[in-house]
Amino acid sequence: MNQTIRGALALIASIVSVHTIYEVLIRPGAAIAQQAVDAGNTEALRSTFIILKDFEQEACLILMLWATYLVVEKILEITKTNFLFDVDFCKDTEMTTAGITDLVGELEKLKPSVKLSPLVRVLRASLRRFLVSNDVHSASEVVESEVAALVAKNEAGNSMIRYLIWAVPSIGFIGTVRGIGEALAKADEALAGNISGMTSSLGVAFNSTLVALFISIFLMFLLHQLQRLQDDLAVSVNAYLQEKVLDRLSAPGAI
Repeated sequence: MNQTIRGALALIASIVSVHTIYEVLIRPGAAIAQQAVDAGNTEALRSTFIILKDFEQEACLILMLWATYLVVEKILEITKTNFLFDVDFCKDTEMTTAGITDLVGELEKLKPSVKLSPLVRVLRASLRRFLVSNDVHSASEVVESEVAALVAKNEAGNSMIRYLIWAVPSIGFIGTVRGIGEALAKADEALAGNISGMTSSLGVAFNSTLVALFISIFLMFLLHQLQRLQDDLAVSVNAYLQEKVLDRLSAPGAI
């Protein structure tokens, strides 16, 4: 299935699941907690249901689930091909034109999930360049350019995740502005002695910010873990090609 379609389905699933939880659990629980507050139990203001009840928090949780899916998908994509670094594709290959040509042919016959992995793609590109130029330095330049392209591709692929991490606190700030606006509109009631409306509106402002900041911290942690894995992948690809391919091509007795 296309990655874009999977992402769209994940967004739809996040919207449906979070909204269902809100309608079935969180908003009814918040209504019960609010009744307790109205009855004089101020401790109920710190109820998780009240903290999460507003639409801004719901939107933040939807984006959190979607961003988590995007991060986990990329992490699994990296880890599922890590075993390839333990495979020496050139172990039984003679570093001659015929041997390298046969190796490239074998790499082309691998199943798509393996053939399209970063390691195998860079390996094929470097061997092809060596067959054309018969020059180790030229093959090394291909490795460098392919690894740089891999890093750039990973950075570009993370753009949506970075946008979601930016969007979550922005939505929280919208809730803050909305809550403060509602509180100011009820200033006359507060001056008259009824501060419940103002405190409720200020609760909207502070709760939306609180939830958004916690979610942002969590998503930033996930993004940093993903970037660490992506950086390790680029370093591992470069080290593998240097040790298993370029060093052997430049060894005495090679072409």
